[in-house]
Amino acid sequence: MLNFKSVNIISGLILLGLLFTYNIFSFSVLWLIFLAVGWLLITMAGSAFIGWNYHFNSLNFNPKTNKNYIAITFDDGPNPEYTPKVLALLKKHHAKATFFCIGKHIEMHPEIFKSIIAEGHTVANHTYSHSNSFGFFSTKKVTSELEQTNQIIKKHSGLEVKLYRPAFGVTNPNINRALKITGLQSVGWNKRSLDTTKLKEETVFKRVTKNLKKGDIILLHDTSDKSIAVLEQLLLFLQEEKLESVTIDSLFNIKAYA
Repeated sequence: MLNFKSVNIISGLILLGLLFTYNIFSFSVLWLIFLAVGWLLITMAGSAFIGWNYHFNSLNFNPKTNKNYIAITFDDGPNPEYTPKVLALLKKHHAKATFFCIGKHIEMHPEIFKSIIAEGHTVANHTYSHSNSFGFFSTKKVTSELEQTNQIIKKHSGLEVKLYRPAFGVTNPNINRALKITGLQSVGWNKRSLDTTKLKEETVFKRVTKNLKKGDIILLHDTSDKSIAVLEQLLLFLQEEKLESVTIDSLFNIKAYA
């Protein structure tokens, strides 16, 4: 699959070829515009879709697992209203999940954060601010956000997390460099529920269960009544299909903490 490096190399070679042939055969400047627009469109798409692994590799699903495991993941908590409801449902159905927590939310609700760990679930880094402009942060600012959240997690749990999910699933070279500095492993998904949109509960449920198979990673949020309702249906569906929800580290047989 195309990635940032290969697209830059290919685009550079095409540009050199155009410049070389320009000395022999004149051509329209439109070709240069087409090249620039093509590069921009591919890079924008690659930055927006984490599953492309365009800027760096993320754990998006595990097709090699020989067990009937899937991973349910939750972003944006801990939330004082909804995270306890999520935990109660998971406990009722003997399911485990991974919670990608926002640093400032951990600071506001440390006891709920601790309860996630106490219930046997995995916690991970989801930036400190989850700013809408996170994709435009410098490497220094991205690194600061990740390190700050790591420190907050360690303060309230004693754990040194190794897993991270980009805010909004956006990736770019600055985040890539920040991951190399912090040593965090990016985790994506291949089943995006879109539970934070205006889609109806039934539509969200169908999105996550359509062609669901072992090794898949589901993205939900512990932030709304709709997500709670979808989760309850999903857990019943998994039991019927004899699929088990486990943590990301169990799905990939890796360590979640240093």
